[in-house]
Amino acid sequence: MFPFSGSNATAVRGSTRIFTSWLVLATFFVVRLHATEYGTSAYPAGVETVLPGLAPPPGVTMFETFSNFYQSNQLADAQGHSLVPGFHLRVGAVAVKVVHNWGVHFLGGSLVSTAALPFLYEHLNTPFGAASKSGFGNPDIGVVSVAYQRKAWHWWYGMDVYTPSFSYNKNDILNVGQHNFAIVPDGAFTYLSEKGRTELSSRFQYIVNYANPVTNYRSGHEFIWEYDGMRHIAGAVSAGANGYLYLQTTDDLQSGLVAGNGNRGRVFAIGPEVRAHLKHYALILKYQKEMLAQNKTVGNSFWFELGVPLGHPKRD
Repeated sequence: MFPFSGSNATAVRGSTRIFTSWLVLATFFVVRLHATEYGTSAYPAGVETVLPGLAPPPGVTMFETFSNFYQSNQLADAQGHSLVPGFHLRVGAVAVKVVHNWGVHFLGGSLVSTAALPFLYEHLNTPFGAASKSGFGNPDIGVVSVAYQRKAWHWWYGMDVYTPSFSYNKNDILNVGQHNFAIVPDGAFTYLSEKGRTELSSRFQYIVNYANPVTNYRSGHEFIWEYDGMRHIAGAVSAGANGYLYLQTTDDLQSGLVAGNGNRGRVFAIGPEVRAHLKHYALILKYQKEMLAQNKTVGNSFWFELGVPLGHPKRD
């Protein structure tokens, strides 16, 4: 290797600046302008597919962990065609969630609150270069929900708030979360028949995004339906299918004007899942394959989840 000097050094520095500028611009257009700001949502669709309608008994706290690996080799345009050859996205995430039943009766049910915080690592490869980032995503605060149980039916409805990501930096090529607040009416049900041998569940939410105060970009509202159907197969093990539907229902806005063609995202996912109960612990393994995508990445998700109850039921 030989040192550069004079005009050669100037030329190299100029080429480096040009390459870096192209990488920043390319990543901006590839990631940011597709299906909400940076192409992501504050909520990881597909995470809550197992027994989502169940709440802990009164006075009990449930501690849950979620581990996820997501890989995508395609970014779909508005017609579902691959937009960028050589696109590769890898995401690893770990999240913790706490669910507490206050044992307070309200509207015929029990008051429940939740809190969740994810930590993510992202790596993006494009023909223009690569970028990586890690950090905390958007905290999820389940302010209040009302939970019910009637024989085989379990359900709840409530309101969540997603707060801005701790790791956001407007100068970063990649960001692991959104820098805006969101109000989220949501609810779920679980039907357990034959003493829990058969499960049918769904969870619904509608994410109302507010503007990012730094970029003045407002992501469109999002509807997410998560589902599963499971059947007991042996011992403490159940197996079945799970997945989700993601639909962006309103346009993205930049400074009050429609961004691009609105950048409305859509994707459907389905795959197998297995649940095992070991005494009071619940272990879940599941896989989700995405399809029918528009203005979204198309990939595969692998999940490992653990649920542990804390405390004892409150007696009336």
